Amino acid sequence: MSDSGYSQFCPVSMAAEIICSRWTLLVLRELVQGSSRFNELRRGVPSMSPALLSKRLKDLEAAGIVRRTAAEREPGVHEYRLTPAGEELRPIIEAVGVWGHRWVTTEATLKNLDANLLMWDIRRNINTDPMPHRRNVIQFIFKDRPPAERNYWLIVEPRNEVDLCVVDPGFDVDLYVSTDLRTMTEIWLGYASAGLASDDGRLVVTGNRDLAADLRAWLKLSMFAKVERKVA
Repeated sequence: MSDSGYSQFCPVSMAAEIICSRWTLLVLRELVQGSSRFNELRRGVPSMSPALLSKRLKDLEAAGIVRRTAAEREPGVHEYRLTPAGEELRPIIEAVGVWGHRWVTTEATLKNLDANLLMWDIRRNINTDPMPHRRNVIQFIFKDRPPAERNYWLIVEPRNEVDLCVVDPGFDVDLYVSTDLRTMTEIWLGYASAGLASDDGRLVVTGNRDLAADLRAWLKLSMFAKVERKVA
């Protein structure tokens, strides 16, 4: 719960004490979007310390919003799942995102560029249906970033979850996507189109022709990209 309560019986106040402490909404966002293990949650909130993440998960568990269970067939590994009370927060989390996309200005949003968060979000929204039924390796290159944030590899294999690597996995690359972080973030959020970014040279896609041609089919955008914006 929050570090200091509001001392009001109002249900809004009582709910705010639980879900409005720093980072809690973002942890809930990750749980709503399917992250269930501690390391997965950490990748979705990369600036959050592991100790604070652990505390927030314990707070949510104590509030009956999250259930911690042992993973099947993996001794010592635990998973965090939303309870029925947690599931009722799903439309609330989504509504907050819709409001933020609609009313927060583009420049304010793009001051917070984060390659790791962007690629983690892209990873979980890849549409694998139009891809060849085999291993597909896609390398994203952010040419404006320091070495530690420059290269990311998406590995798409049949019957497996899409994997994101920050170290070269050693597989042949099928498609290279070269751009700068701001452009990729603009595309992801629906501020700019991949086609226009390609036309003006900000996005360069090379490699497998089928994957390149189907870029807009397998690269699903942010769940908020189609929300109508009310500010520039």
